[in-house]
Amino acid sequence: MSISEKPSLRFLGATGTVTGSRYLIEAKGRRILIDCGLFQGYKQLRERNWKPFPVPPKSIDCVLLTHAHLDHSGYLPALVRNGFQGHIHCTPATAELCGLLLPDSGHLQEEEARYAKRKGYSRHANPKPLYTLEDARAALEHFRQTPFDKILDLGEGITARFIPAGHLLGAAQIQVTVDGRTVHFSGDVGREADPLMRGPRPFEGADILVTESTYGNRTHGHVDPEQELADVINRVTRRGGAIVIPAFAVGRIQGVMLQIAQLRERGAIPYVPVYLNSPMGVDATAIYHNHHDEHHVSWDDCKAMFDLAERVRTVEESKELNRRVGPMIIISASGMLAGGRVLHHLVSFGPDPKNAIVLSGFQAGGTRGAVLARGEQHLRLFGREIDIRAEVIQLEGMSGHADADELLAWMGQAKPPEMTYVTHGEPDSADALRYRIDHELGWRVRVPEHLERISLERPK
Repeated sequence: MSISEKPSLRFLGATGTVTGSRYLIEAKGRRILIDCGLFQGYKQLRERNWKPFPVPPKSIDCVLLTHAHLDHSGYLPALVRNGFQGHIHCTPATAELCGLLLPDSGHLQEEEARYAKRKGYSRHANPKPLYTLEDARAALEHFRQTPFDKILDLGEGITARFIPAGHLLGAAQIQVTVDGRTVHFSGDVGREADPLMRGPRPFEGADILVTESTYGNRTHGHVDPEQELADVINRVTRRGGAIVIPAFAVGRIQGVMLQIAQLRERGAIPYVPVYLNSPMGVDATAIYHNHHDEHHVSWDDCKAMFDLAERVRTVEESKELNRRVGPMIIISASGMLAGGRVLHHLVSFGPDPKNAIVLSGFQAGGTRGAVLARGEQHLRLFGREIDIRAEVIQLEGMSGHADADELLAWMGQAKPPEMTYVTHGEPDSADALRYRIDHELGWRVRVPEHLERISLERPK
């Protein structure tokens, strides 16, 4: 496929869904990919991960990465394996976190493929992972680190800049400039009141804005996240139950551990053992010690967060944990129950009504987390139906994403762009934010279609 002669932006993912973040800029004979995420949730979305990439990976000159979460970075090992040869540019903390996330993702995919073959629940006689641990390690060789606010020269007069987004360690907004025209990608916008991360830098203006809309149809309300978590822990531990907290290994696990540590220090919850069953989560917490300029947790609180839990590192230790009884707290990835060790904890603890499953982040449509959040009492796991009689709680106060009001405040002080494109949200969320941007800010705005291409030329 030839490269567009006129500068353009193509939406290769994150349209009609909060996953699969992928945007392609074509200009001056170059292809620049912003984010390279996995599609998650509904089967028809997940199947996109297995289809050929919309353009030959070898034809892409470089990748700009907003942050480390797999819905933004998780397809990179497949992109490299399939022919991409350029550099992957990101902030230093994002590179460190991807050094944990991507190999772990490849390892888990290999594990799940082997387990599916051994148990015989796959439709395929010889199920394969999307990519392997070695594929992920090969992808890491392409990473190049760029600090916030440094101008990155991408050749042919095209430049980029990483701007703090809050949300997660290393997370960035990305502004790309082509012939004096600027395209601003919000990435995932964090919250001013986040208990862990510093807030996002306000949108400074651009010719084109591409914004996320994860919570575009709602506000978080005035929930005290620590009190919300304390109420759950106290209620479940009184009845002797185990609390399973599925959490994103980068970002959410650290926030949950910080709040439990602070509650324990104040005597607001009883002492119960806490287990962190995510080797990657262990290492990610250590990285927070090295980037205190990006979060506002004191050294003492950071140490308390790091020292809180007993580490569960091996598969055998994880299996042993499933044979124990409460009260106890188990924190394990993945946050939307898409895979990982937490699924085995659901099989062990989900059928008992004295236990609890605490959902700590956004649950994308089609994920197991979304199924539980809407009140379903059965999950299909490892080829069989599992009854879920445990109490299911969706925490409201722990989101790392700006809500609709916060997104409008983040963008509302800037000069109106020529056009705003609303992406990275379920259809109702994206359209709700589109409506508010139109009616409250008076900006030109629309929700793009999957694979749509728009011109970046200056209007005549």
